[in-house]
This record gives sequence, C-alpha cells and structure tokens, in this order.
Amino acid sequence: MAQMLSGVLMLRHLNEEKAADRLENAIAAVIAEGKDVTYDLRKDRDEPSATTSQVADAIIRKMK
Repeated sequence: MAQMLSGVLMLRHLNEEKAADRLENAIAAVIAEGKDVTYDLRKDRDEPSATTSQVADAIIRKMK
C-alpha cells in the first residue's frame, strides 16, 4: 500500500489530480472497510489477513 501511495504522490507531481484522487480514495476505502487489509492494518488480530495481491485486487475493485 505504501508503494501505491507513492504512486499517488507521483500522479500529483504530474498534475494528474483526478487519477491521484481516484487511487487515494480507493486505498482509503479499503482501509476503512478493514476486510482486505494486511496483518499490520487489522483491527482484530485474530481474523485472517489479506495477502499483498488480495489488497491490490481490493483496491482495483474499488476503483471500478
């Protein structure tokens, strides 16, 4: 997720505000939902965490 947020910064640097907002909002929505997040972002540590690929897929779904 940190690398994707770096991508948001790059998009802003390139004046691609719409794309940056879209990606940033999708990341924020996935984190807020709390379902498809990695172990470090889990609210309940006893629940299973998502893999990096699953997190990326969840973010992509939010962007559609």
